[in-house]
Amino acid sequence: MNLIGLIIIAVTTLFPAYQLFTLPNITDQLALFSQYLGIAALILMAWGQILSTRVRGIETIFGGLDRVYVLHKWAGILAMVALLLHDTIDADMRGLGQAGALEDLAETLGEISLYGLLILVVVSIATFIPYHLWKWTHKAMGAMFIAGSFHFVFILKPFAMTDPAGLYTGAFCALGVIAYIWMLLPEGMRPSHGYKITGIQKSGDALAITLQPQGKGLKPAPGQFGVFQFTDTGKTEPHPFSFSKVEEDGTLRVTIKALGDFTSRLGRFVETGQDVRIQGPFGRFRHYGKKQEVWVAGGIGITPFLAWAHALSADAPQINLFYCVKSKETAPHLDEIEALAAAKSNLTLHVIASNEGQRLSADMIADQVDGDLSTMGVSFCGPVSLREALQKGLSRHGVGPRSFHFEEFEFRTGVGLKALAKWVMSKKEPALEQIAAHRNKRA
Repeated sequence: MNLIGLIIIAVTTLFPAYQLFTLPNITDQLALFSQYLGIAALILMAWGQILSTRVRGIETIFGGLDRVYVLHKWAGILAMVALLLHDTIDADMRGLGQAGALEDLAETLGEISLYGLLILVVVSIATFIPYHLWKWTHKAMGAMFIAGSFHFVFILKPFAMTDPAGLYTGAFCALGVIAYIWMLLPEGMRPSHGYKITGIQKSGDALAITLQPQGKGLKPAPGQFGVFQFTDTGKTEPHPFSFSKVEEDGTLRVTIKALGDFTSRLGRFVETGQDVRIQGPFGRFRHYGKKQEVWVAGGIGITPFLAWAHALSADAPQINLFYCVKSKETAPHLDEIEALAAAKSNLTLHVIASNEGQRLSADMIADQVDGDLSTMGVSFCGPVSLREALQKGLSRHGVGPRSFHFEEFEFRTGVGLKALAKWVMSKKEPALEQIAAHRNKRA
């Protein structure tokens, strides 16, 4: 994750604290703090909307798209925490005037935004919900953001919208709304490239699809991925897939394994001659070839390494590729990677088949690789459980976090959401009591 992007989000979120706490004649500092928490939540939610757009330049500032989505998730988590604290701590200030119909509507929309977001956070945690349904409920968070923005603009507050604090936060609200509208546009209205399927081949337990560009195609670096729409299948929801082969003439190949509801159905609908739209390329998972490396692929995680292996030059440092599979019979592209290893003296292949009683460990890697692991880079693509085990084990061999490279493709899961849900439930009753007391006071 790019440190510059983190600093930008942190500074833009903290800056309103300076704007608010330099306001004159404010005696209720606790209410002012609650006001800041609401503003910080809006800015973080605006960043969440901006990060989800996939527009050009986002990866340059914030890192690869996988890291952008992780940052998007954490911006949402922090925004939710700030909102709950804003709601729990009384933000009302005396002397701000009498609330009218518009202010009452803004108050109501603020509560709708809060509880709507709570429901959507629970939906985000429920990974059993099919992707296409989850996608639309996740997009509904933008509607809650618009409600929260309306709440901010028209609620009684200790500054005017034409003051610096109002203009600053209002600008973020506007940017967030624009980003949300962009995400609501049909996928066909966003920049993409047209391809036609020219070949479909079963490879192990996966499906290899070859695509020819129709007009100007993408120019992905080995290891990058695209966001695909199989427009002629009737299943037009976009999904990310790594390129397993990148040809000089622009031909691309993706290798897809049935792991979810979409990929399980795709094989029944995809045919040669069909049109495909691809957005991208995305990702920063690249082979720089400056030092000896270890590549670890788990199952379908072989796809970026295949592209790397095809592009591996004869003068590149030695590579040891560990390919973890359930069985050699079901391993995608095993023949192809074996042929590449035989043709390239600087590529050594180690196949680890679990049905033969084999299991990859950090000690096994250390035993089979010549040289000091602490001087090498390790690149990984595969299951999270294997990654975490190898990270822990390789750290004992001198491989630090900066030398262990991977992409995070589990966009719907991750640290924080379940903990947040538990915390939300613990705060639910006090928050409801606070709202009831607030309404009684206004009555």
